[in-house]
Amino acid sequence: MKVLYTRVSTTEQNVDRQIINKDNYDYVLVDKCSGSIPLFERPNGSEIEKLIAWGKLKELHVHSIDRLGRNTIDVLSTWKELTEKGVRIICKNPSLQNIDENGKEDKFSELMISILSTLSKFERDQIRERQMEGIRIRKEKGLYRGRRINTRDTPTQLLKKPKSKKILEYIDKGYTYENISKIIPCSRTTIVKVKKTREDLQMVHS
Repeated sequence: MKVLYTRVSTTEQNVDRQIINKDNYDYVLVDKCSGSIPLFERPNGSEIEKLIAWGKLKELHVHSIDRLGRNTIDVLSTWKELTEKGVRIICKNPSLQNIDENGKEDKFSELMISILSTLSKFERDQIRERQMEGIRIRKEKGLYRGRRINTRDTPTQLLKKPKSKKILEYIDKGYTYENISKIIPCSRTTIVKVKKTREDLQMVHS
């Protein structure tokens, strides 16, 4: 099954330039929503996930690579996940494909994705450096106090946090710790802590 997927941010935007030769596809799926929403949480993006789960999706065509996720990290995670599941991704802009016509990984695209991965790491490092610089400046001004000693979230408070809810959502969908840490983003330690906290609470109430 060949599927063409595209997304625009608002209902007023025209998707015609992203849909070419639509008769060549079994399905044309269009989402009109913010790119900040992960692919599989979008109305029609979730249909892609279902087709994968049913083993029906063989090729996923997109007009541009940023249609696959909300940021570089998210795009790379989705690209890797689809590749591992044997779904061929064909991107028009830039011209990339994870698997060629012979079922082998495309070497040029593999190189481009490697470059994107490096840029993504640089992006994360830059964000971290800016955060640390902001903390340093606030400390010098006496405005940064950090976390109070002996303060700690209760298990229920921890699980009610938006980040914890997202972690559990991805765990329930079968995502690996590595993928979750890239999508959210968060540390593996945080994922394990949230997962164990839920399990402990379930045992208490069982």
